[in-house]
Amino acid sequence: MSGAPAPLRPYAGQRVLLGVSGGIASYKSAWLARLLTLAGAEVDVVMTPAALEFVGAITFEALTGRPVHSQIFGAGNALDHVKLAKAARAIVVAPATADFCARAATGQANDLLSAILLAADCPVLLVPAMNDRMWAHAQTKENVAHLHKLGYRVLPPDEGMLAAGEGSGPGRMPEPETIFAYAGWLLEDHHALGGKRIVVTAGPTREPVDPVRFLSNHSSGKMGAAIAAAAWRRGAEVVLIAGPGNIVAPPGACVVRVETTEQMRDAVARAIDDADALIMAAAPADFRPATPASQKIKKGDGAPAPLELAPTPDILVSTIAARRPGAVVVGFALETTDLLANARAKLGRKELDLVVANDATEEGAGFGVDTNRVTLVGREGAEERLPLMDKREVADVILDRVVRLLDGR
Repeated sequence: MSGAPAPLRPYAGQRVLLGVSGGIASYKSAWLARLLTLAGAEVDVVMTPAALEFVGAITFEALTGRPVHSQIFGAGNALDHVKLAKAARAIVVAPATADFCARAATGQANDLLSAILLAADCPVLLVPAMNDRMWAHAQTKENVAHLHKLGYRVLPPDEGMLAAGEGSGPGRMPEPETIFAYAGWLLEDHHALGGKRIVVTAGPTREPVDPVRFLSNHSSGKMGAAIAAAAWRRGAEVVLIAGPGNIVAPPGACVVRVETTEQMRDAVARAIDDADALIMAAAPADFRPATPASQKIKKGDGAPAPLELAPTPDILVSTIAARRPGAVVVGFALETTDLLANARAKLGRKELDLVVANDATEEGAGFGVDTNRVTLVGREGAEERLPLMDKREVADVILDRVVRLLDGR
């Protein structure tokens, strides 16, 4: 895929006001502005006078393609605080310094950004970032508690390296990708999946050959992680059961880490009894060594003994009796031949509502890439072939089908 990234739900076409106050973490805000812009949002950056001492306005203008606002007084911008507040679909203040949190908590309006908060009628996310001692101060705690009472959402700081010479501790601003995800949560419609419990599996499993070797596959877990992120963003309670690897979980999900197919089966069994939907995006190993060696197998001088394989548990079949009445169950079929025939067979054999089928040999649709080309196969025989899409887009299409199925029950 070439050219500009495709706009993403729910950012595309939305006006997001990004407030930047005067802290060292403001350098991260530039990348946040870029992430929002690449996703299709129209980003209005509002900087406090102190923020301009850390990062220049021209940086944000270059990244967003839109003018930066910082003056509350002056010819032509006397009503900017009202205009910008009315236009915003969501407001994110990152970083929100100790000073800004104090001013926001007491309703001050002595700069453009704080005045906008008083004029706003949209969701507001404040992302505090400051020295760990300032974050621990009783007055800061009181200010943050009052911000919650006022209806602002506050994303607590991470623990990590602070400014030079200050070591590490709580107070570090979360990474831009995390704030970007929470901005999506603010923008999303929570009506359809709010209060629903969604269980998602992702990634491969590993079956030990000996203490240092294993059987596995090339699954990266990106598809399952994208589904979990989209479900959380839409307001669902998400349990992500993740196999080994670098699977990036959404910030609000409950993550259960597993290694083998049997462990994944057991984790799914514990999670499914009250789940509204199970989306089995993982690629668990189908076979395991029948008798794993207790010690490392040495190369030696001769050929090793043949590796005898045994089937692993079929996770989806094992859930049939335990599924909550009315639960939606989605399986995946990654094939190299007879894609649709194999998908339809899996649909019936495992009593699924939907199968997401894709060809492992097709460029851009196999393991380890950010895109996928899938065909959705429904219980009633309907088939829908989707074009090559970002896996985040595919995740939203799958969840749209899950919502439709839940609504019909």
